[in-house]
Amino acid sequence: MNISYYDFKNLPNQAQCDLVVNQGNRMGETIVRNLKYVLYTVSCFSVEIIYTIPDNRISGINVYQNKAVYAN
Repeated sequence: MNISYYDFKNLPNQAQCDLVVNQGNRMGETIVRNLKYVLYTVSCFSVEIIYTIPDNRISGINVYQNKAVYAN
């Protein structure tokens, strides 16, 4: 999957989540209280999806540019 950071950010939230879950590489997860944070890589950026554990619902999404890709 090759999509730019900016094209990804312009997608609606549900489309972002669908793309990440279906085509992203899962890197790891952390559980804090009733929240599960799952980190994925997509193209040359990272996406964190936050789930509420009791109802297994997506409660947030964070997108991070991978600055190391641009380092010389």
